[in-house]
Amino acid sequence: MTTDKGLNPMDVLKPINLSSKELDENQPLTTVEMGKLWATYIGNSMSGQLLSYFLRHCENEYVRTLLENGIALSKDFLQRVEVIFKKNNFPSPAGFSKDDVNLDAPRLFEDEFYVHYLKYAAKAGLSLYAIALPLVMREDIREFFVYVNQCTTVLLGQINSVLIDKKYSVKPPIIPTPEKVDFINKQSFLTGWFGEVRPLHALEIVHLYDNIENNATSKALLLGFYQTVKDEKLKALFKRGIEMTDKTLKQLSEKLHKENLLTPSYIDHLVTTSPQPPFSDKLMLFHKVDMFSMKVRSFGNAMAVNGRRDIASLYGRLIIDVGLFVDDATNILIDHGWMESPPKAFDRR
Repeated sequence: MTTDKGLNPMDVLKPINLSSKELDENQPLTTVEMGKLWATYIGNSMSGQLLSYFLRHCENEYVRTLLENGIALSKDFLQRVEVIFKKNNFPSPAGFSKDDVNLDAPRLFEDEFYVHYLKYAAKAGLSLYAIALPLVMREDIREFFVYVNQCTTVLLGQINSVLIDKKYSVKPPIIPTPEKVDFINKQSFLTGWFGEVRPLHALEIVHLYDNIENNATSKALLLGFYQTVKDEKLKALFKRGIEMTDKTLKQLSEKLHKENLLTPSYIDHLVTTSPQPPFSDKLMLFHKVDMFSMKVRSFGNAMAVNGRRDIASLYGRLIIDVGLFVDDATNILIDHGWMESPPKAFDRR
């Protein structure tokens, strides 16, 4: 697997040549392979519709290229998954289609928003694909997830380049370079509320920054959905999501502001005043269930590398709040018959 000129893992690793039938493509799909392929299909069928609408209302040439690349990857991933499903007599999910988007609806977001959204969606996709890699056994499917990881990583590099070059985003905070190796010798390292509270360490800062960035994009997207949705129950749910996300942004940003560190900016101003819905209620609701579920993973990842009790407690509360939101939103999906079921184990009862 070559990732770049001069960066080939096989220059370092010794090859292992196996001919086990347990690894070939004639083996039945495992639960990991079914689940991850199914989720990849659903997610890309949804994102393809959103990106197609964004592309219809885009003027900046660099942003257009990013959107075209995102659409091309979504189509490519869907086609590859469909081939695997067909070979294994696995029904392709219904997912989302052109019926879920109105390409002729007026512009709802400015061009800059599309770049933030692409990063938001690509990070979510990468978290899905990366987790599949250590669990997938079949060689052909492992190669597929290696491929989608590589493609998404390249796209993210392009996105970050545009964000910085066009000054759409600030770089992550900079802290002093350590002068020497340092060891922790005080229990106060864990303190967060009282007594001697240490400065944030690099990993805590990284995840605070990442979660602020994600939630700023999530809030702007929710504003667009809230502004255009007609169903009153969904409108109330999206309003709740906006208020929750705004509170989250303030709580996370406060941690960085206390250290005089830069935080990503709000991007609410990138939502236009159009009241006409470009997306179906089903797509908007599923999108927020999917992305709020990703927040649980992101907050959990942040907790795993955190050392201060105040920050751990904050992430714990946020996970509970997001979980309750996802539960209520999922119930609405089920009530409308919009909730497609992932593959399930056999019910022996």
